[in-house]
Amino acid sequence: MKLLSAFLRLIRWPNMVFIILTQLLFEYCIYERIYGADETAARLQFWFIVMASVFIAAAGNIINDYFDLNIDQINKPDKVVVNTVINRRWVIFWHLLLSMLGLFFTVYALPVSLYWHLVLANMGSILLLWFYSTNFKKQLLVGNVVISLLTAWVILILFFSKQPLQIKHLLSVGHSEVRFFRLTILYASFAFVISLIREVVKDMEDIEGDRRYGCRTLPIVWGVNAAKLFVAVWLVVLIAALVILQFYVLPMGWWHSALYCLIAIIAPLIWILTKLFKSNTPADFHRLSTVIKFVMLTGILSMLFFRLYE
Repeated sequence: MKLLSAFLRLIRWPNMVFIILTQLLFEYCIYERIYGADETAARLQFWFIVMASVFIAAAGNIINDYFDLNIDQINKPDKVVVNTVINRRWVIFWHLLLSMLGLFFTVYALPVSLYWHLVLANMGSILLLWFYSTNFKKQLLVGNVVISLLTAWVILILFFSKQPLQIKHLLSVGHSEVRFFRLTILYASFAFVISLIREVVKDMEDIEGDRRYGCRTLPIVWGVNAAKLFVAVWLVVLIAALVILQFYVLPMGWWHSALYCLIAIIAPLIWILTKLFKSNTPADFHRLSTVIKFVMLTGILSMLFFRLYE
């Protein structure tokens, strides 16, 4: 049980739940609400994409902990799994196995002749997660942007899996396709921005260990106050976009949706903004990071309203 618990911590199982929940709600509450239920073969394709996404993300978390061992021993010594519970060689083995499984399920789900670009994209995701762990995360903003893009990719891959790169398909775009594209961009953009905010907040939380091992994260290069300002700007942009969105949905009678967004998404974001400049300790930034993760969850759950109203 100790080994299983350590492995689940290593792959960061809550993040895997987030991925599954995001893709499930996007498939059943948005795609199926627009186009109707898929046939059995398409359902299997969807589940294989989910499995591929989970395996690739898990492999990325594993290799990140492998290369972050020294930093984690400073920032979060009580949570270190690599070399304390699971041997480093086994960590590499699990990374390689899960990466290969992720690629296998991608190829199995998506015919290469039609979706070669998605197979290459998931292969690229595996490589990006490796280079993030070895290099990108130590560079100014590069690692933050990479993780934010990969977070958005969890949604984008489902969109592109429904839209093959064929001329006849591209020429037959109708109202449903445009609507599906808009909702995809809406949620993918939310995922990107909220992930970027959280990544920079985590950099502020982990500044001590990062500085000791030569990382050039935003709070180290520009200073903590500049990093706070960077986060604040993105928070204001996100809050403003969500408020504007409510003026769009209210005339449609989506009162429950607007109230939910105000209480469960906008209000916590405003709270984060008010607490941001008062935060100074790792515990303060960890608290902000936890609330941001809550907003990620409530943002995902907002997809349920498309089942309620459509």
